Amino acid sequence: MKKEVVERFISYAQMDTQSNEDNETCPSTPGQMVLAHKLVEELKEIGMEEVQVDEHGYVMATLPANTDKDVPTIGFLAHLDTATDFTGTNVKPQIIENYDGQDILLNKELNVVLSTASFPELAEYKGHTLITTDGTTLLGADNKAGIAEIMTAMHYLIQHPEIKHGKIRVAFTPDEEIGRGPHKFDVAAFNASYAYTVDGGPLGELEYESFNAASAKISVYGVNVHPGTAKGKMIHSAKIAMALHLRLPAEEAPEYTDGYEGFYHLSSIEGTPEFSKLQYIIRDFDREKFEARKAYLSAVVEEFKNIHGEENIVLEMKDQYYNMREKIEPVRHIVDIAHEAMENLNITPIIRPIRGGTDGSQLSYMGLPTPNIFTGGENFHGKFEYASADNMVKAVNVIVEIAKLFEQKA
Repeated sequence: MKKEVVERFISYAQMDTQSNEDNETCPSTPGQMVLAHKLVEELKEIGMEEVQVDEHGYVMATLPANTDKDVPTIGFLAHLDTATDFTGTNVKPQIIENYDGQDILLNKELNVVLSTASFPELAEYKGHTLITTDGTTLLGADNKAGIAEIMTAMHYLIQHPEIKHGKIRVAFTPDEEIGRGPHKFDVAAFNASYAYTVDGGPLGELEYESFNAASAKISVYGVNVHPGTAKGKMIHSAKIAMALHLRLPAEEAPEYTDGYEGFYHLSSIEGTPEFSKLQYIIRDFDREKFEARKAYLSAVVEEFKNIHGEENIVLEMKDQYYNMREKIEPVRHIVDIAHEAMENLNITPIIRPIRGGTDGSQLSYMGLPTPNIFTGGENFHGKFEYASADNMVKAVNVIVEIAKLFEQKA
């Protein structure tokens, strides 16, 4: 199982599937469709049924029930794309057998070191097989580790028909990293009662609470004049943008918050005297506080419009997803089953809110309650990303155990 899940993961990780929020197509990049078709072929090879991919890159397949019991259909999902924060081109995964607990030199030429001082959790992985980057790209364990684990789990169940289970559906979706994963997902066609995204991080993560989330783009228009003759004429859009940003509470940013604390995050900024653009994400677990954050940003923008002109400051803000706890609490038993599955495998469940996005947030509001379970990856979205092959195997076992428990409890 370990060999299989690692080989699958590495083959997926080497494919460039970064999404692109500036592209309105679905999928937003062609590499995602290439991976989708690869997965279709692999699903057919292992014996899955009803395998299909639609024109938007959504892959679905079925593992039929092998029990006479009336078991709810459950699903397992992962996403095809990787994050936009750091390059995912030319990924070269490195395998470190029997990790010794010391600093890891990812790239000698560039002196990129995965250090125990910066990442003290590395000590927990002594003796593990680690998969790292070469220090020049992200790894893509978010979420290709999840894809590999679902594929390996389905293959294992097919090879072991003595393990009784109900009908299982799997799906691989595009564009999760840019918030569009479920936008064209056909919940009715998927036809599952409940599902799990395999999109978490370290061993034991089990999540059913997520942020309420919005995105905001503020465009600032100025007037550029030669600096030698600019007095009384230049309107410096970049300075206006900086002043606007400073009106947001500095301590309510990602680098100062954790747990259930929300934030404003300036995800990108670009500017010239003529034109500037601020990109934000707004996050809060509490719906009232979430709405208050959006209202405050709107009020700041209105204030700057009054000063600099209505037409010179433009705010585009839209909700992305909501806290899925509201939809999962009424069916809390699906969280309890995942909790029990982990305990059965001597894994300590870690239940905490997701301080990030997951397709499950939107899917839960679309009628498919979808908590999230771990993949075994760490440091997602950057060059220090890595995954434990040992914990990836444990994720495979959790998927299998969840399938078993649904059948046993039916």
